[in-house]
Formats: sequence, C-alpha cells, structure tokens
Amino acid sequence: MKSKNLLLTFLLVLFSVATAIGQSPLGTWKTIDDNSGEAKSHVEISESNGKFVGKVAKLLIKPADTVCEKCSGSKKNKPVVGMEIVWGLTPYSDYWSYGTIMDPENGKEYKCSVWFESGKPDELKVRGKHWSGVYRTQTWYRIK
Repeated sequence: MKSKNLLLTFLLVLFSVATAIGQSPLGTWKTIDDNSGEAKSHVEISESNGKFVGKVAKLLIKPADTVCEKCSGSKKNKPVVGMEIVWGLTPYSDYWSYGTIMDPENGKEYKCSVWFESGKPDELKVRGKHWSGVYRTQTWYRIK
C-alpha cells in the first residue's frame, strides 16, 4: 500500500511539473484597470534573446493615439501603442522574474515578475514591486 501511495504522489508531482513547464507567458494578454475593473489594454509578450518583453498592442479605454506624457527619457510623449512596457523577464524555476515593468499612467518603473497559478494557464499574475517593498499584483487574461 505504501508503494502505491508513493507512486501516486510521484505521478501527481510529475504531472504538476510537466504542466508548469508547458505554460508560457508568450501571447497577447488583456489587462484590467485596477479602479474601474474595465478591460484596459492588450499587451503582447514575446521572447527576445532569451528574455521576455511586453508591448502594448491595443488600448481599449483611451484613444489609440494616446502618448505617454509622464514617461521619461526616450519614451516621453511617444505613443503608448507599440511601447515596450515589460522587459528583461528571465525564466526562473516555475516563473519569470528579474524584469522591469513601466506604468504608462504615471511613467514609473518597477521590478517585475510573472507566474501562473496552478490550473489557470490563461491567467497570468503580473507583479510590479517598488524598491521600498510595496507591490501590486494584477491578473492578465490570455486572448485566444
């Protein structure tokens, strides 16, 4: 009986690992406005040189020609559509981390990590973390 339970446990762990490995943040994701709960934008995540980046593909609440007035540097007053707002995400264990995310609403940049919750391959958890330790986690939804 003990070996049967051990085999069952091993198979469940193997299945969980195989499922997690098969998940990827690649694709287009719908973001949700934290305040209104409305769909806000579509962000397309792709891979570049072994790291993941995300660009705004479409704005859903604001006009398509909206520019990033509060951004700094080369992004200041540039169109938000087509702008890279996530960069440098590196695969780590069963999630992606060591990246940066920029909020076009305020132009601020935060450390970023993303992951999937068990059994939810179409929901990407996206966390931006301030240097002070304060963080915000959003759920982005895969667009099929």
